[in-house]
Amino acid sequence: MQLSITEENYLKAIYSLSADGNNASTNDIAMAVKTKAASVTDMLKKLADKNLISYEKYKGVLLTKEGIVLSKRLVRKHRLWEVFLVDKLGFTWDQVHPIAEQLEHIQSPELVTKLDKYLGHPKFDPHGDPIPDEKGNIQIVSDKILSDIKIKSKVMIVGVKNTEASFLKFLDSIKISLGTEITVKEKISFDNSILVELKNKQLMSLSSPIAANLFVKEIV
Repeated sequence: MQLSITEENYLKAIYSLSADGNNASTNDIAMAVKTKAASVTDMLKKLADKNLISYEKYKGVLLTKEGIVLSKRLVRKHRLWEVFLVDKLGFTWDQVHPIAEQLEHIQSPELVTKLDKYLGHPKFDPHGDPIPDEKGNIQIVSDKILSDIKIKSKVMIVGVKNTEASFLKFLDSIKISLGTEITVKEKISFDNSILVELKNKQLMSLSSPIAANLFVKEIV
């Protein structure tokens, strides 16, 4: 099925907003695609006519089976392009999202297959998000949020919840990236900040918003 770039952007936004199983609201979709709620309603009707979404006014939106398939293809392309941009072209992780937003709309299944093979079939993108395979299967990730980790636990940074460029640049400035190992030394009840120790024994205080946006895996 041939879709416009705008239609594809809507599908990807709905896929992200309904990932927890809940319906995506019109207002949330409008914020995600940066448009007015009235414009969203018109597009939802078009997508419903193409049997890509299930939409009832005031009840929100869910993707149909076909809508999920198409959305996963878009997500797969986007995340593969992000890997390519970082690993092969030297872009930083805060630069790749808007470029991948453009590249994901290239309509060539053969290109995506060859890109995946060229990259060595990566399982995760530069932000730690899982990449769907050709059949749409996604590796289940059971990572925890840093703010939920107990004192004295040793963890590795494996992903970020917030992928905004400003946040990623900030992490770069404090030398935190995917693969960084830290030990939780103390939790400050006053402001919910966390004192951590890096592998080089450097101590660092991370604010509550930062800790809440870092996915980690405990190191045994």
